[in-house]
Amino acid sequence: MRVPRLVGLMAVDARETARAQGLLLNAPDRPDLHLAVVDYVVRQYPQAGAVVPRDSMVYVWFDFGPGEGGGGVHEPRIPRPPRGGLQRELDEPRRPAPGPQLPAGISSP
Repeated sequence: MRVPRLVGLMAVDARETARAQGLLLNAPDRPDLHLAVVDYVVRQYPQAGAVVPRDSMVYVWFDFGPGEGGGGVHEPRIPRPPRGGLQRELDEPRRPAPGPQLPAGISSP
């Protein structure tokens, strides 16, 4: 059987996914794994796609280790948004230059 991708899943979804595949889940950094609900998996071993026997243990981590970051799981933002927000993206509306003034009571065709 192949190990499912658990990285990016909330704890509750990772537990259910592992259980549905016949795998056991262990979290070395979270002894209260059974209580974790909305924490996101940031790392797993074995990696997704590895072939393992049924009832194998899959290890997941919810916190990055020292030197691995720790900003959480974020979508990639490449290319980065330009600095300056909307002011840089859109020019301010400009007022049209005043045209010739027509005498009162006369309209243009």
